[in-house]
Amino acid sequence: MPTHSAAVTALLLAGGQSSRMGGVDKGWLELNGVALAERAAARLRPQADALLISANRNLERYAALGEVVTDDPAYAGGGPLAGLEAGLAACHTEWLITAPCDLPLLPDNLAARLMAPLRLGEAQISVAHCAGLPQPVCMALSRALLPSLRAYLAGGGRRVREWQAANGALAVAFDDAPLAFSNLNSPEDLARLEEEWRSQA
Repeated sequence: MPTHSAAVTALLLAGGQSSRMGGVDKGWLELNGVALAERAAARLRPQADALLISANRNLERYAALGEVVTDDPAYAGGGPLAGLEAGLAACHTEWLITAPCDLPLLPDNLAARLMAPLRLGEAQISVAHCAGLPQPVCMALSRALLPSLRAYLAGGGRRVREWQAANGALAVAFDDAPLAFSNLNSPEDLARLEEEWRSQA
């Protein structure tokens, strides 16, 4: 049963080009023998009523994890926001939570904490912060923001944080979960995370 009190869809963002990883599909790199995308999906799935996967390659593999959505050609090159547009367009719930496929240790209360201020009507979008730094693609937002996102993309906008700020995004602190938001931009980053994770297991 989802660990939240409002209908929520989860979106795993796996459509990036992974240029800093040599172009490999980061979702299928492994942490202790299990693919990053599989770990992230397993963390998100119990927190939502449905799981969508934004992907542009290896579609059959991702389809084993959830319903795959692909970028609209109109927003080609739109980066994470193009994936977000596809997710919002396919979302059948009022709320959507998002996370990238290369965060295999996502908090199991990500949805509940991001949704808390939204359920109170304080905003339409919230963004995870850790150690004072924003984690822009870890967010919860209202499906009602889809027209705003489409207008931003149509105008050439590509900056996640800029669009979030324009829509009054609230910060939600996750300072108790530093490993959960470890950036994996190189093979060395992945090796370091695996070592840290094993030391805490």
